Amino acid sequence: MDCGSLAENFNLYFEIKFAGSTILREESFRIRHAVYCDELGWEPRRENGMETDECDDYAFALLLLHKRTGQYAGTARLVIPPPDKPDSKLPFESHCMESVNSELIDLSEFRRGSFSEISRLAVPEAFRRRLGEKNIPYVVNEINLDNDVFSEEERRNFPNIAIGLYLSIIALTQMCHHRAMFVVVEPRLKKRLERLGLAFEQIGEEMDYHGTRALFYLPEHKFTSALNPEVLELFHLLKQQLAPQLLLYPYLSKDKG
Repeated sequence: MDCGSLAENFNLYFEIKFAGSTILREESFRIRHAVYCDELGWEPRRENGMETDECDDYAFALLLLHKRTGQYAGTARLVIPPPDKPDSKLPFESHCMESVNSELIDLSEFRRGSFSEISRLAVPEAFRRRLGEKNIPYVVNEINLDNDVFSEEERRNFPNIAIGLYLSIIALTQMCHHRAMFVVVEPRLKKRLERLGLAFEQIGEEMDYHGTRALFYLPEHKFTSALNPEVLELFHLLKQQLAPQLLLYPYLSKDKG
């Protein structure tokens, strides 16, 4: 039975991986295809079984390894607009700009390459199946798995998969010295993340996109400042795992201009 801290229990079962090779990137694309194309039908199926878009040319993917089985329990990507390619947009810039409240934020003040967006977070069905809840790519609350492959102790940690991916992406964002990160999620998910200390601010009007969604923003000074002690411990564990895997951070400038 689990009796350690959140970080200690997480570390027993999972390990974060930076998708720095073609093999790992394609593994991320296959998970996305299984969730977004095969299961949810949100994107068209591809013959090669990999879900990709134009943003993957300037995105950095993470994978969460389930240690005992060697299976990947989830993926997420950080999309960074290249400073030298102003036409390369973040997903929200292509689909949500009309919803942005300009009184809350002036996006023109952000230099290209100094901010990013977390997107395509996906957890395979076997790691998130929850009674009474369907048509979502991941969960951030209790789940009930009917799967003999996993022990009861492992299943108790599955709700933390998405949390681990969020924290890992934020760790990557912090190491890139970004001024802010953005995400498009359901407002109710924002409330769950807020309880963990991820103080995303809503800066866009709600819209209908595979359910009710809105654009949220997390400024640099709030990346970790509100995390409760257990979540902060997990954040440091994931950052410690991730840092040695990065040979070159995507954006190194510490100039906040």
